[in-house]
Amino acid sequence: MRTIRSFVLRQGRISKAQSRAYRELLPKYSISYSESPLDLNRIFGRDAPKILEIGFGMGESSAAIAQAYPQNDYLGIEVHTPGVGSLLNKIEAAGLSNIRVIQHDAADVVRNMIPPFSLAGIHIFFPDPWPKKRHHKRRLVQPEFVSLLCERLKTGGYLHVATDWKDYAEHILSVLRSEPQLANTAQDYAPRPEYRPLTKFEQRGLKLGHLVWDIVFRKHEI
Repeated sequence: MRTIRSFVLRQGRISKAQSRAYRELLPKYSISYSESPLDLNRIFGRDAPKILEIGFGMGESSAAIAQAYPQNDYLGIEVHTPGVGSLLNKIEAAGLSNIRVIQHDAADVVRNMIPPFSLAGIHIFFPDPWPKKRHHKRRLVQPEFVSLLCERLKTGGYLHVATDWKDYAEHILSVLRSEPQLANTAQDYAPRPEYRPLTKFEQRGLKLGHLVWDIVFRKHEI
């Protein structure tokens, strides 16, 4: 679909706890990348709403949402090892059975592993804004990728993107408005849905006067 990556693989620092979790818990809670569609009900052992999160960072929101909404199943995608280790620790500590992790490029995962019409929702919280104009082509939210995501959503399913960069928020809003399969749930930007928790980083930013834009669209019948 596209060869430009929306991320840069950095070595990063990984703590002892994250390294241990990555080594010991990855086999228990992760799904290996393949080019075959997943049977999500078999993986989670039940028929429940499936929510995909792209780029979960250190997993703070992912674990909190999965714990608060046990009636849903969550599949998180992240490429950076420290973040994967961090979320694995949180999953084990909270005893969560409704979340799995894939460590691979999101475009490949969505295209090859997520069956059409299988998702009740998609979360993309604080994707890399790539603020320099010459890097805008690396932004994750682009028309082709949004169209692919829509094909994986059930009718009535939602796509929720949050960002703290105004320029990126305007770009996201424009791209989603241009997708014929989607309809905005708000006039422009939506109030923060109750299910999206405030991270520590976001709380610090809000205290400093930084703004966050939530954009929530739903898939409708064409």
